[in-house]
Amino acid sequence: MKQSLTLGSFFMPQTRASGPPNAQTANRLVVISILVAALGYFVDIYDLLLFSIVRVTSLKELGVSDAMMLDKGALLLNMQMGGMLVGGVLWGILGDKRGRLSVLFGSIAMYSIANILNGMVQSVELYAVLRLIAGIGLAGELGAGITLVSELMSSHKRGYGTSIVATVGLLGAVVAALVAGYFHWRTAYYIGGGLGLGLLLLRVSLFESGMYSKVKESETAKGNFLMLFNNRQRFLKYLCCILIGLPIWYSIGLLITFSPEFGKALGMTEMPVAGSAVMYSYIGLSLGDLASGLISQVWQSRKKVVYAFLGLTTLAVAAYFLIGPSSLTAFYTCCGLLGFAIGYWAIFVTIASEQFGTNIRATVTTSVPNFIRGAVVPLTLAFNASKDILGLPGAALAIGAVTLLIALVCLIPLEESFGKDLDYLEH
Repeated sequence: MKQSLTLGSFFMPQTRASGPPNAQTANRLVVISILVAALGYFVDIYDLLLFSIVRVTSLKELGVSDAMMLDKGALLLNMQMGGMLVGGVLWGILGDKRGRLSVLFGSIAMYSIANILNGMVQSVELYAVLRLIAGIGLAGELGAGITLVSELMSSHKRGYGTSIVATVGLLGAVVAALVAGYFHWRTAYYIGGGLGLGLLLLRVSLFESGMYSKVKESETAKGNFLMLFNNRQRFLKYLCCILIGLPIWYSIGLLITFSPEFGKALGMTEMPVAGSAVMYSYIGLSLGDLASGLISQVWQSRKKVVYAFLGLTTLAVAAYFLIGPSSLTAFYTCCGLLGFAIGYWAIFVTIASEQFGTNIRATVTTSVPNFIRGAVVPLTLAFNASKDILGLPGAALAIGAVTLLIALVCLIPLEESFGKDLDYLEH
């Protein structure tokens, strides 16, 4: 008998035969979980990209000269991304040991307070320390939210849920750009912190994944980060899950964040503004995430979608350098196209979540996107080291070609995980 696609069947959580919850109640709770996870990621992205938007104005007010703007900006960006690298591991382990909800509460509290304190800084040194703390807090939000939604939804529908979380969340960058355009950069940080603290009130309505609750009561090792390294096959799978996302943060961390510098190097007469570049790219990224999620459901494949979007990213990077400099409108259009092309972010994180068992799933899903965000550190270091030799455009193109090639090679051995049953353990 053909099953009709009702709202209940759309969001119905994965359950075993042993006493599933009331369908209407379960459906309502899953919808609430998706909504709150999406709003949490919205505030997460707001804070994460706010620094890129207010980088120039905030550093100028703190007394940084134009000659040092790129170096100091790269330092603060690296501190933020380094914090996310550390936080990705810590929050991931906590998510498997203490539960997904503990991370959703703790991470947003940390980065909300750090956000408010960022609005009070009076020196670059303190600014850098607070970006590190904010980065640690920001690291937990997406992974815990995607893990929770993946475990609550049915195996063939979870792609819709994770796409909603990512699509709504990424719009936080657009709001950050708009807020930064109307308010002083310090006020923009205060607003982000206030939004985060307000979101904590909504979190009380969430419930823990039943799949995780069963594991929590067992004697199975949970959140053991070393399990990702003590088995060769598991380690290589983990490494591949990370590296397929390299082009995403190459595009955001270099091409979009440093768009004013690239505009100057490419000889543009009217210089792009970082805030506008971020806004247009994240509008594209949100649309791309929505499109990639829907396409993966139609194609019933995660890998085919990533292959397609890696091809689009290659074309978008070429357009950024070849067509973008012709005018400011063309440049911002290329930023939007680049954002759409790297809009496989939700699929990328979902793939990581679906590759591993329940007892280390949060560890993987939280650490993978943050290792990619943390990859901005070596990418910017490589960029700074090569820009004097190759020039800004040449260095960026060379790094982009390497990241795209690595992502393509690492995607090949990964298991197709669409519709995979997630109720299993790693031993």
